[in-house]
Amino acid sequence: MSNEQSADREVLFQPLQIRAMHLRNRIVMSPMTRGFCPGGVPTDAVATYYRRRAEGGAGLIVTEGVAVDHPAALGDAGLGENNIPTLNDPAAIEGWRKVVEAVHAHGGKIVPQLWHQGVMRKPGTGPNPDVPSVSPSGIWGPLGRMTSIAPGSIPADPEIGAPMSESDIEDAIAAFVRSAINAVEAGFDGIALHGGHGYLIDNFLWEGTNLRDDRWGGSRAKRSEFPAEIVRRIRAAIGEDFPIFFRFSQWKQQDFRATLADTPEELGEVLRPLAQAGVDVFDASVRYYNRAGFEGDPACLAGVARRVTGKLSMAVGGVGINQGMYDRDKAAAVVSDFTPLIDRFAAGEFDLVAVGRAMIGDPQWAHKFRAGEVIEPYRIENDGILS
Repeated sequence: MSNEQSADREVLFQPLQIRAMHLRNRIVMSPMTRGFCPGGVPTDAVATYYRRRAEGGAGLIVTEGVAVDHPAALGDAGLGENNIPTLNDPAAIEGWRKVVEAVHAHGGKIVPQLWHQGVMRKPGTGPNPDVPSVSPSGIWGPLGRMTSIAPGSIPADPEIGAPMSESDIEDAIAAFVRSAINAVEAGFDGIALHGGHGYLIDNFLWEGTNLRDDRWGGSRAKRSEFPAEIVRRIRAAIGEDFPIFFRFSQWKQQDFRATLADTPEELGEVLRPLAQAGVDVFDASVRYYNRAGFEGDPACLAGVARRVTGKLSMAVGGVGINQGMYDRDKAAAVVSDFTPLIDRFAAGEFDLVAVGRAMIGDPQWAHKFRAGEVIEPYRIENDGILS
């Protein structure tokens, strides 16, 4: 690698202050479900797994999805998840405290991604199989769309139950708040909310699953009220020092071609209520970060999110590998030309870069990227081990 190329990469190693969180660089480990937490409790192996990514240079780690303290938060979500972590009891909090301490010992910061599966939870599964799955309007979403869900997990009838009542909604909001409080007790540096991919928060945001005509549905701004209330309540509970990250996506597991917004203006209608509620960073989850977010606008989705909210944004999706999420029967091609990433970052489109499967494949990804060294490829076998 030439000295000029090395200097270009240094732009991603500038520090960043987000409230009380000081990041040494802009490289983030993206949240990815692993499922190595029996009974919801992170083990020593989980602590080692996250420690190695901090040791490898990642400035921030966003954990895999952590099920919130709600009886319908967790089950089989169509991808065979088991042993999902929680923050619901002293054992889980203590397990996460060990993870946090391991990451901090190597200069990294870490936030948990709080997660409720919503309609993606298959009824009759999880630790509370008798509890019905919940969604704003009691529907799974439109059937017959392009989806990542195994056929056996797609309901024959899109109506999965009754719409959530006001007390149901309050219970779900309170569950997110309890888990955020427990995260602070465990020593985490902030909070991340999973608001994409067809899970509960996204069920409120997306018109395909939210048919309500009360304060929780209707316009884009009203469909944002549920996550906005979660953010407000978390902010009130944990104080002003802790950053709040919010993941959103256009696509849904129920429908890869779904959209929350068809123009930048419409995206602003979705995200601005969340920014006003207290979100600090928007995590724009797409398949390929470098593609334009909207027709006629060259900015990527993270860039548009930054522009319409005035908040920090994080790019994710194909940063480190050239391979679709569901085309994984061989080693993924490692990205070798980072010019688009560096150019878009230098132009101010986004503030953080999240690396997913590439960092599972090589814990030293951040250090090797900076030095221009050969990066080990991600392979499907990596999913079955924690290393």
